[in-house]
Amino acid sequence: MLVVDGLAAGYPERWVLRDVSFTVAPQEMVGIVGPNGAGKSTLLKALLGLVPRWRGRVQLDAQPLLQQRRRVAYVPQRSQVDWDYPITVEQVVRLGCNGRCSERVQQALGQLGLEHLQRRRIGDLSGGQQQRVFLARALAQGADVFLLDEPLTGIDAQAERVILDVLRHWQRQGAMILVSTHHWGQLLQQMNRVMLLNRRLIAVGHPEDVMTPAYLDRTYATSQETDVAYQHWSSFC
Repeated sequence: MLVVDGLAAGYPERWVLRDVSFTVAPQEMVGIVGPNGAGKSTLLKALLGLVPRWRGRVQLDAQPLLQQRRRVAYVPQRSQVDWDYPITVEQVVRLGCNGRCSERVQQALGQLGLEHLQRRRIGDLSGGQQQRVFLARALAQGADVFLLDEPLTGIDAQAERVILDVLRHWQRQGAMILVSTHHWGQLLQQMNRVMLLNRRLIAVGHPEDVMTPAYLDRTYATSQETDVAYQHWSSFC
């Protein structure tokens, strides 16, 4: 069980998150939804200690998460990656297990449909292919917890289907998955629970119970954003 209790986090000049508490259980996928600037990416980074945590606790199986970093796989937003760095697909995936796991690397490449691209430079790939490479790296790591930041942003329909299949596979295998997303289609529908976040946790629960006008109005800054969000969600129900 991943337990986050009373988390406050941010940067030296400002706090971004306050009093955030939630849990993620094995075989559970939890989505993080909120407007730009709500702290979704900051939350994922704070769990890993990549941004300062001012208060609260983050534990995995009753032990501090920072002492168990090898059990956690992090997939950042594509905009945070230097795609000009001269590294191949296979080399990126090997980073998930410090290069000492050839069989796991090949299995991950196969599961993500990347075998034919493993000698290609990462910067030469399409957006969907690049995202699949980082999912393959996470898969090769053999993690128990997966933190994914906007995994479906800027990718094509084929890559989306592959990624959704991989997430369902991880879930069936007992993984704990936390996903920040602006994507309101199949990804949000397959969540066990959704967290509405805007600097604080507004609501958490089953998507149909949380994605309501009342909760969305408390989450988004303007009534127009609320209407767009609710209409977008309703179109997939």
